Amino acid sequence: MSEQPFDLPPEKIPRHVAIIMDGNGRWAQQRGLPRLAGHRAGTDNLRRILEACVEFGIEILTIYAFSTENWNRPPREVRGLMSILERVIDRELESLHAQGVQIRHIGRMEGIEPRLQKKIRKAVEYTKDNDRLILNVAFNYGGRAEILDACRRIMKEGLDPDTLDEETFSRYLYTYPCPDPDLVIRTGGEYRLSNFLLWQAAYSEIYSTPTFWPDFDKEELRKAILEYARRERRFGRVPQKA
Repeated sequence: MSEQPFDLPPEKIPRHVAIIMDGNGRWAQQRGLPRLAGHRAGTDNLRRILEACVEFGIEILTIYAFSTENWNRPPREVRGLMSILERVIDRELESLHAQGVQIRHIGRMEGIEPRLQKKIRKAVEYTKDNDRLILNVAFNYGGRAEILDACRRIMKEGLDPDTLDEETFSRYLYTYPCPDPDLVIRTGGEYRLSNFLLWQAAYSEIYSTPTFWPDFDKEELRKAILEYARRERRFGRVPQKA
């Protein structure tokens, strides 16, 4: 792991960061550009955030790329988002692999065009042995859908209800075996989870910034981590005495 660029003990650095990448459309509208231009700018920004995560010692990054609700957007925008992801895989896969990034897809494959499904599976398989940084791409993802899918799998396997606990249930989630996120960042100024990691974020620290995702750079990530480090994570316990 690289040397930390913070005057912080290692335990104050979040191991797993999740980001709701919001504000692409508004970023574009402010510049008189079509919304898809904002999505393309947001995709280009991901590269520098991945580099910053490695530099800062973050081990897992989960990004909210396309939700199950995003299908309700105008068809042209949906087609554009699918095309952007496909181009990103074509353009960035070799570079991400060379940098030691392990790509994982979390979400449903149903509804995704077969050609794109094939490319997603190829990226996951191609990078599965990398261990420098895990990148969970939440694409066609919904937190409620994830919980329902976990329940269906448990029922199909005939698991005894009396043996079901939180640890067992977590094994049926898309994110398994990754630990829950320590820090959830939402760009664009909103303060809701929007159906993102509803189970996993139960005790995550939430950080919201008005900065739109295409402008969320290394310095903005540093600010989020420093804010995280100032917080006391109690997990339902009473505050520690000074």
